Amino acid sequence: MKKIYLSVALFASLVSGFAQGNDPAAKQILDAVSNKFKTFKAVHATFTLQIENANGKSQGIKKGSVDMKDQKYHVSITGQEIFSDGKNVWTYDNGANEVTITQVDASGTGFTPQKLFTSFYDKDFLYKLNGEKKAGIKTLQEIEMTPVDKTKAFHKLYLMIDKNAETVYSTRVLEKNGNKYSYTINTFNGNIPLSDDVFIFNKSKYPGVEEVDLR
Repeated sequence: MKKIYLSVALFASLVSGFAQGNDPAAKQILDAVSNKFKTFKAVHATFTLQIENANGKSQGIKKGSVDMKDQKYHVSITGQEIFSDGKNVWTYDNGANEVTITQVDASGTGFTPQKLFTSFYDKDFLYKLNGEKKAGIKTLQEIEMTPVDKTKAFHKLYLMIDKNAETVYSTRVLEKNGNKYSYTINTFNGNIPLSDDVFIFNKSKYPGVEEVDLR
């Protein structure tokens, strides 16, 4: 389960407010990203995940995609899928051919991919703007984020924002054990028609799947 949420949520966060003493320039950028995302009716994005161990050795590269519409989402990454229709969450493990079904966290504090783009700079993070970098023709703004809660598995998170597009370009997560997770958004489409069926686990497409219903 931990790997699934790292693969998808990388940038995990809660929902409200922002920490005292945060960099106003960074907040302005993050607000712009959040406001831009809220204008999209439905989103399809693809991403690449690269993992390095504490010695800097690559542990592999994975490709993934995410679809989002209102509070619904579908995330697919090598060997794993997560579906949510806004009420239920289906977490599918391809290797075990098993799907675990849970209810969406009614408190609103649980993770959803939408929070990557709208609520990743809340009261649980300190953040500052480190400056700008070039990536080809793109100008990227690097924001360094530090979790206030020191019990979290990671101690630093670096967001790269596409300055002109006002969207997340990449994220780098540094874990306390030395592992590094780098996520890069490869494609992003905020104007794509998505059927609600995309966000529901269809058992008939996974022959022999074992269901673990925890609702």
